[in-house]
Amino acid sequence: MTRRLTPGRLVVATHNRGKLEEIAALFEPHGISAVGAAELDLPEPAETEDSFVGNARIKAHAAAQETGLPALADDSGIEIEALGGAPGVHTADWAETETGRDFVLAMTRAWDALEALGAPEPRRATFCCTLVIAWPDGHDEVFEGRMPGRIVWPMRGDQGHGYDPIFQPDGYDITFGQMDRWEKNRISHRARAFSELVARCLD
Repeated sequence: MTRRLTPGRLVVATHNRGKLEEIAALFEPHGISAVGAAELDLPEPAETEDSFVGNARIKAHAAAQETGLPALADDSGIEIEALGGAPGVHTADWAETETGRDFVLAMTRAWDALEALGAPEPRRATFCCTLVIAWPDGHDEVFEGRMPGRIVWPMRGDQGHGYDPIFQPDGYDITFGQMDRWEKNRISHRARAFSELVARCLD
């Protein structure tokens, strides 16, 4: 049986401020106060798995053990069809530089790879999200969401984060980077995973 999540504090195992804000806004109506890993000075565990669910489990269980609170981890990324699903679990790695993450660099790398392949239009891609809630006793629950769309160029918009400015979701003529954050929160891969979480753990 799925374990219920009760109102109170929940650790969100991320140091990404934008991601924390999105997740906190989704939990707020349910009486759950989300606090980020950075605020609690939690270390970032090494993500050594080759799947979204594997890496989300690592982060969620580490945060739950460190704090004694339920912890939510999100592992998400973009899978580009013509690139064989890359960058996938390495989505953030493509942005790593010696001075921090540079997603303009990552988006340019993705587009350059598509150009080098001569990939035909539409250049299909899917944003994927896996959410894992872990409890201090070792129990966890897993929820997944996917948002299909296409890669566009040049980058468009300054909303959202990550690869949002080059991802145009199906059914829209604008990118996630051009979309109002509340509209994106309503339809995104993360929102779809969260709707599964709500149905099974909250409602």
